[in-house]
Amino acid sequence: MMNRTKTRQFMLKNLPFGGNQHIYIQSMCNTKTKDVAATVAQILELEQLGCEIIRVAVLDQEDALSIAKIKEQIHIPLVADIHFDPELAIIAIKQGIDKIRLNPGNISNKEKIVEIVQLCKEKNIPIRIGVNGGSLPKDIAKPTKEHMIEAARRHIVILEELGFYNICLSLKCSSIDLTLETYELASKTFPYPLHVGITEAGTSFKGLIKSSIGISKILDLGIGNTIRVSLTDHPKHEVIAAKEILKELHYLDNIPTLTACPTCGRTAYNMIPIAKEIEEYLNYVNKKIHVAVMGCAVNGPGEAREADLGVAGGKQEAILFKKGVIIRKIKEENILEELKKEIDMF
Repeated sequence: MMNRTKTRQFMLKNLPFGGNQHIYIQSMCNTKTKDVAATVAQILELEQLGCEIIRVAVLDQEDALSIAKIKEQIHIPLVADIHFDPELAIIAIKQGIDKIRLNPGNISNKEKIVEIVQLCKEKNIPIRIGVNGGSLPKDIAKPTKEHMIEAARRHIVILEELGFYNICLSLKCSSIDLTLETYELASKTFPYPLHVGITEAGTSFKGLIKSSIGISKILDLGIGNTIRVSLTDHPKHEVIAAKEILKELHYLDNIPTLTACPTCGRTAYNMIPIAKEIEEYLNYVNKKIHVAVMGCAVNGPGEAREADLGVAGGKQEAILFKKGVIIRKIKEENILEELKKEIDMF
C-alpha cells in the first residue's frame, strides 16, 4: 500500500477520521428519512455489507426530528445532508447527529453558519463542506478546479475564524478529469481529510465504471480518507463496489474474491446463475477467501488453481476443487448448496 497524505484527524462518533489511516466506506440512504423503519432497515443491511458511515437527506423538519430515533437503532456514524435551510442543521445537531454536511452553493447565511459551527463545537460534531460542481455559489459561473476550491475556502474561512477545525471536504463533479484535478489541488491547499467520489456518475453499470476509474485515480495519488461510489441504484451496490475497489487497490484484505470464467461452447451446465448467486452470497461474507466458479473441467481447476475452493462444470454436474486439487463431484442441482457450505466452513 502506498503512503497516504497525512491530514488533520478528529473523531467521528467512534471513528478516528483523517490522518493517513483507514479509508472509510460511505453510502447514502435513498429512503425517506422520516420513514424511520425503512431507513433503519436499509442502514442495518448496509452495515452488514460493510458500510462504515451513512448519510441521510434532511429535507424538512420531520426528517430532522427523526434522527434521534434512527440513531438509537443503528451502529455506524450518521451524517445529515443539509441544503438550503440551515435551521435543519440546527435541529439535526440537537437530535444528536454525528456529522453535518453543508453545501456552500446553497447555504451562505453567515449568521446561521456561525450558529451551526458553535453548536458543533460544543457537541464535538464535525462538518463536511460538500462542494458540488453542479451547485456552486451564484457568483461562480463555471465549475473549474480553482472555482471549486474557492467555494470550499469561503466556508473554511468562517469555520477557522471560529476556531473550528473538525472539517472534512468533498469537491465532486460528474467529470472524472475535473474531479481528479480538483482533489489534487485541494490536497495541496487544505490540511483537511477528503471525502472522495464522482457525483451523478450514473447507473450501476456505467456509473460503476466511471466511479471506479475516478476514485482509483484519486486514491492512487495518496489522497482520500473516505469514499462513496454514487450509483443510480440501491445503495447496497455502492457499498459492494466500494469494497471491491478498496480490495483491488490493496486497502482492504478481509474481502472475498470471486473468479468466474466468461463461459464458452464447452460450458455444459447452467453456470451464469450459479456464479451470480455465489457473488451475492459472498457480499455478506466477511473473510478473506478466494472462490472460483468455472465453466468446464478441462481447464477450470488449472486456471483457478490459486482459488481456495471452487467448482468447474461438467454435464449436469460439477467437480469441487480446493487449491487446484479435485475433491469430489456434485450434482448440478446441489452445486449452490454444497459450495455455500464449503464457503461457510472455510
